[in-house]
Amino acid sequence: MSPTRERRRPSSEEEAPDRVTLARQRRGRRSEEERRRTRVPRTAPRNRPNRRAEIRRRWVALLSVLTVIALVYLLFFSSMLGAQEVSVSGSRTVSADAIRAVAAVPADKPMLRLSTDEIRDRVAAMPGIATVEVSRSWPSTVEITVTERTAIAFFDSGPGGDGVHLVDGGGVVFKTVPARPSGLPELKLPKVSADDPVTRAVTAVLGVIPEQLLKQVTTATARTPASVEFTLSSGKIVRWGTAEQTDRKAKVLAALLTQEGKVYDVAAPELPTITS
Repeated sequence: MSPTRERRRPSSEEEAPDRVTLARQRRGRRSEEERRRTRVPRTAPRNRPNRRAEIRRRWVALLSVLTVIALVYLLFFSSMLGAQEVSVSGSRTVSADAIRAVAAVPADKPMLRLSTDEIRDRVAAMPGIATVEVSRSWPSTVEITVTERTAIAFFDSGPGGDGVHLVDGGGVVFKTVPARPSGLPELKLPKVSADDPVTRAVTAVLGVIPEQLLKQVTTATARTPASVEFTLSSGKIVRWGTAEQTDRKAKVLAALLTQEGKVYDVAAPELPTITS
């Protein structure tokens, strides 16, 4: 009878490495989902820094809002950036003080709440002012730049009238003077007004003719906008027509005035005429 073989049980030294190997194999077979479930979260230590950052963000947002509110108050409601000075330039015959008075810029009113258009319109309504520009000069000055009207002619309202009036190149009657001004032609018109087409036509012609010729003009008149004529200091009459072809008419007239005559017609410069 053969001897019975006994299964040899591994010793503890041999069994330990096998268990380690088996555990490693099991870990290798675990799915990624099992690994995520057993993974220790690492976000916990960051909770405190995140809370501090959130508090800082809230403080920054609060300070930003307060800064905006302070700027709005300073610019729109505080007199610190209000209008404290009114500067006037371009005035010659119209006094700067009169312009400031008409402009009526509110004292210490915040600059951004000033209406420059309203200030401009008030100054532009002054008789002697042709154009106005109004601007802000920070921190506290309002600048008003004006262009005054320039007289190109005058008209006398006659006995019982209200005096002698100066007229600019646009036909605007802007000033009354005590006596007839020297060096300006007189308008001989039934009506003198910037709304009158005949007035505008006559003043337009006087505004474009050569300076040397203008100095010789004593009176100017017209029946229609296309029939402007004027009298020279020599007594000769010039029928000019409209304000068109000024240069050509001036050259033709200069040649015609060397000849004897009473009336010189250059309304059609290509067909000029002279009559006695």
